[in-house]
Amino acid sequence: QVHLVESGGGLVQPGGSLRLSCAASGDIYTIYTMGWYRQAPGKQRELVATITSIGNTNYADSVKGRFTISRDNTKNTMYLQMNSLKPEDTAVYYCKADLMRSSDFEVMDYWGKGTLVTVSS
Repeated sequence: QVHLVESGGGLVQPGGSLRLSCAASGDIYTIYTMGWYRQAPGKQRELVATITSIGNTNYADSVKGRFTISRDNTKNTMYLQMNSLKPEDTAVYYCKADLMRSSDFEVMDYWGKGTLVTVSS
């Protein structure tokens, strides 16, 4: 089995910062692209940022210049540094990993269960 666990969410005031983490563990041979997605109440899940195994990144226009995605391949962990947070960033943030399992070398997408970020005064 593969497990993705997000952490670091919480309540923050507008203009504040948070750092999210996503730790992957279990039946993992290698991890390809990882990404952060978010889903606000009443809205569809949307892409926030992605990062490849060699560090190439992609961001949604709404977070460019404010959020930074990174990863530590030695720890199978991904991060999202969120600065200058706005109320519209309020959402459940999910991590996703595109990886190859060590047990059967199948390539699959896995999702975490999410962590809630609330930006409010």
